[in-house]
Amino acid sequence: MTATSLVTGGGGFIGRHLVDALVARGDRVRVLDVDVQALSTSVEFVQGSILDPDAVRRAIGGVDVVFHLAAIPHLWTRDARDFDRVNRLGTERLLAAAAEQRVGRFIHCSTEAILFSARGVPPRESNAPALADMPGPYTRSKFLAEQAALAAAERGLPVTVVNPTLPIGLGDDNCTPPCAMLSLLVTTPPPLVLECTLNLVDVRDVARGILLAAQRGHVGERYILGGENFSFTELSQVLDRLCGRERFQAKLPGFVALATGLAAELVATHITGRPPFATAEGVRIALRSALIDSAKARRELGYQPGSVMPALAEVVRQFAAARPVLAPR
Repeated sequence: MTATSLVTGGGGFIGRHLVDALVARGDRVRVLDVDVQALSTSVEFVQGSILDPDAVRRAIGGVDVVFHLAAIPHLWTRDARDFDRVNRLGTERLLAAAAEQRVGRFIHCSTEAILFSARGVPPRESNAPALADMPGPYTRSKFLAEQAALAAAERGLPVTVVNPTLPIGLGDDNCTPPCAMLSLLVTTPPPLVLECTLNLVDVRDVARGILLAAQRGHVGERYILGGENFSFTELSQVLDRLCGRERFQAKLPGFVALATGLAAELVATHITGRPPFATAEGVRIALRSALIDSAKARRELGYQPGSVMPALAEVVRQFAAARPVLAPR
């Protein structure tokens, strides 16, 4: 019997790849999103927000599995209350609708950023972070959304949580933070960088990992879906090689980066209204970053991410096509 899957945020970066994977395996797919974007014609589309009860009701009726990806993925909005409204409240409303419809499976997409600790605790699925540990409004909203999902699992809704790291690849039209970072490093590399640890993963591997979580994941459990760890310097050097160039980068002190992020946010919020080139929350996340291991997902889900180098090369070629002077190798 063919399953019917609902993907909230199916027009987003991870969402599009997940929709493609579901269609490829023969599922009936329904997408709830505010924008149709470039989705397959074989997909049923419900246009609307997860904050709209009518749209949620129309989208969730008769589905077997809910993949909840809809969220604000960026680290800044002019009204910071939007994070809580969409990421936390939207998730709570969707969970309530799923419980009412008695869906057979609910996969909640969280983020690895809520597992970073200011106390230096390595990011693990077993961590028990607190709201006070979150470095800003984005992570607070994602933490509260994940807590709502885990609480729903305790009440009997078959919820599993996935925590992707930094997905990269083609099709990121919303220019999420990983895409913005790569775009900057490829097209206008800064002379000063904040050293940190980054875990990059091919977005297609994330989509496959989400499918595995629906098939094999345990209810009430988290699974980190990561790829390869890089220092910021190592990633910069990889991109420089792909672009066929050599350059020198100096290290930026953390306190300078944080002050810069705070100033950029103030200008963006109160003057320009345009996204800042850096945010204080992004700097705090970077300062807390650490090596990430997806051993639990490998062991329990059979998750097997490949090298991120092909995806990095694709992204470099995409950015270089817009700026041919880069002449990538």
